[in-house]
Amino acid sequence: MKKVLITSRSFGKTSEKPIQILEEAGLDITLLGSDFSEEKFKEIIQDYDALIIGAHKFDVEDMKRCSKLKIICKHGAGLDNIYLDDAKELGIVVTNVPAMNSNAVADLAFGHILNISRGISISSEKVRNGEWKTYTGRDVYKKTLGLVGFGAIAKNVARRANGFDMKVLAYDPFLKEVPDEFKDYVTLVDFNTIVKDSDFISIHVPLTDETKDLFNKETILSMKEEAYLINTGRGGIINEMELYECMVAGHLSGAALDVVEVEPINADNPLLKLENVVITPHMGMYSLEAISAVSIVCAENVAKMLKGETPNYIV
Repeated sequence: MKKVLITSRSFGKTSEKPIQILEEAGLDITLLGSDFSEEKFKEIIQDYDALIIGAHKFDVEDMKRCSKLKIICKHGAGLDNIYLDDAKELGIVVTNVPAMNSNAVADLAFGHILNISRGISISSEKVRNGEWKTYTGRDVYKKTLGLVGFGAIAKNVARRANGFDMKVLAYDPFLKEVPDEFKDYVTLVDFNTIVKDSDFISIHVPLTDETKDLFNKETILSMKEEAYLINTGRGGIINEMELYECMVAGHLSGAALDVVEVEPINADNPLLKLENVVITPHMGMYSLEAISAVSIVCAENVAKMLKGETPNYIV
């Protein structure tokens, strides 16, 4: 019997259908997500024909030991924890699930925009601590939103911003013009224009050599002093220590991060000390609808691959 190892904690949590798909394909299923440990993963991975992987790294040395492994399915869109070139050399097919979680992540990104601009979570915490004191924030309506990257998630953020009559600027080096749907309210600009002209900047690019520390001290100090920075992309795109230094010095009104460079976040990360920095635990795709959709695609891809068929969304 062919075997599939699942290390994503959320796989199949909101629907029985993904597990049913794998069972109907006659696969032996191991769920390692809820009590994942790197030691256990390294110990058993070579025994599996398929892997549905969460956010943890899959080291090249471990991959090289996996002579049975035919497919790696990322339970989500981001691929920075998988060494794609090495997988290709080893003949392992890699798939992801693009766009399925784009509404969930866009909701969170725009939720962060509203939250940090109006001090919603800050004020709620004060009330819980017995302090009934108003918070004077800033309007989102008619402000300028800069989107770094203009893929599926960023497009959905733009749609939400349009409802607030925001001026939307987008930077994406792979686009020459915005799709027709967005031409009335999205303007394609260069990166420097995004940085200098935006009241809110929302990051929607993968972590690569080019985007590592894209928002460093120089970039952040080029932003409007009263601007807000939101990251639902990947940790490492913002240099966290330099963000901290800039914010302590009074630059930026606030920041909201769903991703950080080290996850779970280190208890001594100085950003945790700042009231105007909101940090959530990489929960962008965690809606009932998104988890179900992503899990089903992963299950279908594993079933197809191990039956000799071509899976969808091959990277």
